[in-house]
Amino acid sequence: QVQLVESGGGLVQAGGSLRLSCAASGSAFSLNVMGWYRQAPGKQRELVAAISRGGTTNYADSVKGRFTISRDNAKNTVYLQMNSLKPEDTAVYYCAVGPNIATMGLRRDYWGQGTQVTVSS
Repeated sequence: QVQLVESGGGLVQAGGSLRLSCAASGSAFSLNVMGWYRQAPGKQRELVAAISRGGTTNYADSVKGRFTISRDNAKNTVYLQMNSLKPEDTAVYYCAVGPNIATMGLRRDYWGQGTQVTVSS
């Protein structure tokens, strides 16, 4: 069983920054890839960024150059540093894990509870 605990969401003005954290517990197999999805009202959930245990990263085009994903393998924690935030970044952000990118979020326990990020214009 995987457990994910997220923190760091909130309200920020456009151009500001926020840092999300997600502390995970579970098997190394399940935590091989860690990342963040987001879902805005009326939109589908989308992958924002992911990082493998070895440090390989993937980013959505919309956040490249503004967001940075990192992880501390010793703490099983993944971070998302979000800079130059825009109103269109407003969404619920979900931590997700999995053995690889294709299977992130495959099981119910591979998802965090979500944290709200609101960017005001």
